[in-house]
Amino acid sequence: MKKFSKVLLAAGAALGLMLGSAMAQAPKPPSAAALGYAKEILAAKNVNAIYQGAVPGLVQRTKDVLLQSNLNYQKDLNEVAVTVAKELAGREKEIGEEMARIYATSFTEQELKELAVFYKSPLGAKVIAQEPAAFNQARQYMDQWAQKFAEEINGKFRAEMKKRGKEI
Repeated sequence: MKKFSKVLLAAGAALGLMLGSAMAQAPKPPSAAALGYAKEILAAKNVNAIYQGAVPGLVQRTKDVLLQSNLNYQKDLNEVAVTVAKELAGREKEIGEEMARIYATSFTEQELKELAVFYKSPLGAKVIAQEPAAFNQARQYMDQWAQKFAEEINGKFRAEMKKRGKEI
C-alpha cells in the first residue's frame, strides 16, 4: 500500500509538472487594445464581406442535402430553413471575432496599431482597393504559366517515350 501511495504521489507530481509546463507554453490572450486594432484592420479591409452570407449559405446547403433524400418533405424543409436561418442569424460574427483574435495573436499591439493607421491612409486605402485585382491578375498569369509549362512537360514525356520506341 505504501508503495502504491508513492507511485500515485510521483504520478501526480509528474502530471502537475506537465500541466504547469503546458500552461506556461500556452499563448497569452491578446489585449483588448490589440483586438480593437485587429477589428479596425479587418473592418478597413471589409473582410466581413467574405463571411457575411455564411449562415444563410450553410442553412441552404444543409436543406439541399436533406432534400436529396427527402423530396416528399420539400415544403417542410423550406419552412424549417427559414426558421433555422432566423434562429442562427448573426452567428457569422463568430468568424470575425476569431479572425480578429488570430490577427491580434499574430502581430504585436504596436504592429496592429501601425497597420490600422496604414489602412486608414490614402496608400492603405489604395492597397485595399487594388489588391484583389492584382491578386486576380497574378492568379490568371499563374494559371496561364502552369498551362504552358504543363504542355512543355507533356512534350518532354512524349519525346522521352518516343526515344524508347513507345508512342503516347
